[in-house]
This record gives sequence, C-alpha cells and structure tokens, in this order.
Amino acid sequence: MSADAVTTAQDLVVSGWAVSSPYGLGRDGFTTGLREGRRAVATLDSEQWPVPYDEAGLIPGFDIKAVLGRKGTRSMDRVTAIAATTVGMLLEEYGTGLAADPESTGLVLGTSGSVQSIMDFTRDALTGKAPYLVDPARFPNTVMNCPTGQSAIRHTLKGPNVTVSGGAATGLLALNYASRLLRGGHATTLLAGAAEEFSVQRARLEQVADHGGSAAEPLGEGAALFLLESGAAARDSGRTVLATVLGCRFRAFRSTGRASAVLKSCIDDVLAAAGRGPDDIALIAPGTPPGVFGKEEKVALDGFAAPRLAVRPLIGDTTAAGAAFQLAAVLAESAARPELADRLALVTAVDRDGTVGAALIRLG
Repeated sequence: MSADAVTTAQDLVVSGWAVSSPYGLGRDGFTTGLREGRRAVATLDSEQWPVPYDEAGLIPGFDIKAVLGRKGTRSMDRVTAIAATTVGMLLEEYGTGLAADPESTGLVLGTSGSVQSIMDFTRDALTGKAPYLVDPARFPNTVMNCPTGQSAIRHTLKGPNVTVSGGAATGLLALNYASRLLRGGHATTLLAGAAEEFSVQRARLEQVADHGGSAAEPLGEGAALFLLESGAAARDSGRTVLATVLGCRFRAFRSTGRASAVLKSCIDDVLAAAGRGPDDIALIAPGTPPGVFGKEEKVALDGFAAPRLAVRPLIGDTTAAGAAFQLAAVLAESAARPELADRLALVTAVDRDGTVGAALIRLG
C-alpha cells in the first residue's frame, strides 16, 4: 500500500454499523428503544437461567441454529454466535466491494471470550472418566479469540484478525486498535467493535464481583460493530460518512479515588489533540458504572454541559460490549437529529480493574 493510501488522523471514518442488542437484531429496534427510553431488561426464566438475578437484557429469542443455520454451529457458543451474526448483518448491508479484496478487510473484536465455555470445558476435564475424554470440538470456545476467528472464517475476512479485552473500555480499545491498523496501512477496511454474552457462569461471577460498593446490576448481552475506512474509500464505494474518529486516549489508575482525575486527563488530551474544548462537545455517552466508579466518571464530566446518553440502565451491564453500545447510541442519536452533523461527541469508560478511556467523534 502506498503512503498516499494510508489513512490520516482526520480521515478515519465510520461508514456503517450493526447491532445485536436486547432490543433485537438490527439498528432500528435499538434506535427506537433508546430514543423512547424503553428499558429492554426483562424477567428471566429461572428454569432456563438458574442465576442469582431476577432479570437481564437478553437478545429476544436468540437461537444460534435458527439465526445462523445448522452448518458450523454444532459446538458454537453464544458469544461467537452473537459476534458472527452481527458481522453478517454489517456485511450484508454495507459490504459492497469488500469481497473483491478480502485480504485487505479485517476484524478487530473486543470480547472477554466465554466464561461459560471455559468453565464447562474445565468441569468436563475434572469430572469425566479421564481428563482427556472431553469434546475436542468445544475446545476452541475456551480461547478468547474464538469469536473473532470464527466470525472471520464464516464471512471470509482475510485481513488482520485481532481480539482485544479491557473490561468496560474494551469497545474503545478495539476502535483504537483498528485505527492504528488502518493508519499504518495494514488494511483498507476494518470491522471493529465488541461482543458479550449472557450466561449462567458469567452471572454468578458478576454477582460476587466488586461493583464499587453497590449491588450488582442486571446483566445484558449483544454486540455492536462498525465499518472503519478512509473517507475516500467510503465515498468511492458509495457509503455515507456517518462519523469521523478524531482520537482515543487511555490511562490506568491505582486507587479508585484517582479515576476521575485520570479520566479527565484522557478527555483533555483527546480534545487538545483535535484543537477543541469542552464547549465543542454536543453529546456525551458515558459508561455509567455503578457505585463509586460511576461517581468518579461523573466528576470527570462535570465541566461539560452537553446532554448525556445513558445506555446501560436500559439494556443492562454488557461489560465488554458496553463502550461499543455507547458509540452505537451516539450514531443512532446522530441519525435521528440532523442538527448534530459536524458536531462532536465524547464516549467515556471507567473499568473497575483500573482502566479509563475516552474517544472523540465528529458526527455526520
């Protein structure tokens, strides 16, 4: 790839997106649900889901074989199916021209993998007649990059294939990683985003985790994926520029009381790099974690007058997919409000394990 073809910092755009969420499969339900403020968390069937939660944000009626067919899905776990389904929706709508050069189209997926698959496989090895008498077809599910690899294989994406994980900041980390790959000339088009599943074992672990001194919130699941490319490539392919990625910043904090100051540094840095200030922000999509972590995020954003988009209270704690859903909410709001064109949006994340992140997006 020539130097002229390398995407510049101001030319990295989002030209498509797809979601699988507790509102259903597709953007329309997600956009409508968010704008109505309708809560998608519902009561759980305790027989199907023996978990210490009464409700969760599940993708309605999501059945792996019904959605993806029987071929290649015998041993597929839930997070892989959610990722593969969302990749498929994105390519079906926006993939014109991508099949002509599959080696230059890749996938950067943020995910924690499937704790259910890992724990089930370990249990089988410990309780079976012999440790090696396990189902070998299910072993790939125990590896964190399984959803990314399987999605790429299923949809013939032969470019860079990357898995990243970072708790609540995972979606922004995936966006940043994809930005670096594109700006370095390692691909011409990337699908980037994050996926998370609901499972019995995830629910049990989250129930006893530290949530900043607050009780565990209802869990959610789903995936949000974005088509990233240069503005020129989007226009040449007939795709509309939905947003431009101006930058991402990340830092770590040692003590919880430092989270707000560290997040504020990320925000200040990404704004300074774009030559903008707090008054230029028209929309904010915070992570809104519970307890002290949410309070720290709020302190970091106190100087901003822009309205907030609260996604987590409506769809549940989607953990690895949380920041990706926040970005999807920004795009959904932008599509419904043409006056936001050329305005800036800020997406923030605070993870309980000590990572904070901020992404600056120019809309439309």
